[in-house]
Amino acid sequence: MSDGAIYAGEVVHVRHRPRAHTLRYRVFSLLVDLDRLDALDKRLRLFSHNRFGAFSFRDADHGDGERGGLRRWAERLLADAGIAGEGLRIEMLCYPRIFGYVFNPITVYFCSDSQGMRAILYEVCNTFYERHTYVIPVGDHAGGPVRQSCAKELYVSPFVPMQARYDFKITPPAEKVQIAINEHDGEGALLYAAFTGKREELSDRSLGAALLRYPLMTLKIMGGIHWEALKLWLKGNPVFTHKKAREKISHSVIGTAPAE
Repeated sequence: MSDGAIYAGEVVHVRHRPRAHTLRYRVFSLLVDLDRLDALDKRLRLFSHNRFGAFSFRDADHGDGERGGLRRWAERLLADAGIAGEGLRIEMLCYPRIFGYVFNPITVYFCSDSQGMRAILYEVCNTFYERHTYVIPVGDHAGGPVRQSCAKELYVSPFVPMQARYDFKITPPAEKVQIAINEHDGEGALLYAAFTGKREELSDRSLGAALLRYPLMTLKIMGGIHWEALKLWLKGNPVFTHKKAREKISHSVIGTAPAE
């Protein structure tokens, strides 16, 4: 059983209105098994868990922030959706810290058992470091993309209203992975965003190559967010003011799993 992988590819955003705007950046994400983080720390010289490293993962960046509690947090959310999480494999797709810095606009958790995918968790983070996780059970899944939807619950971009909806089309991790999101408001389709990546073995060699191909990637992500925001503002797209979330860390359950 693999304890992780690199998915190298690109992020694409296409805004449809009122002023069209497109961006495209080369990035990579890590896929890690929540039960194998310490094993990765021991196996890889370039990856660290809860300590500084060239590439690292800190529990504080996700879930409820409890050190060593990320799996328990995920199981609590799954229980709210009527899913017993104890026997599930939970893999997360996210950006790693690179030399201590990271910002993850979205982290996706794939929760599966021997019968297939049971649920997907979408953990969204804004630049005010508020986090909201959408917990969505997966019904009968015979392969191919998973399609899910939910209402927007967290302020993300100053150029997108809160009264919006997400439609997800997910290709679960295999030889490739794709996280595609169509966002709609009351007037129709507003924004398409997607990450598509191709699988690579997770090793010191592949991490070293990623460091050369994507130097300071996580800093560039935050810089790119502000640069693209400036261009959207200069194009005259309307601005929606941030309203502080009622809770810094929150979640919502969209439907419950069918009784077995």
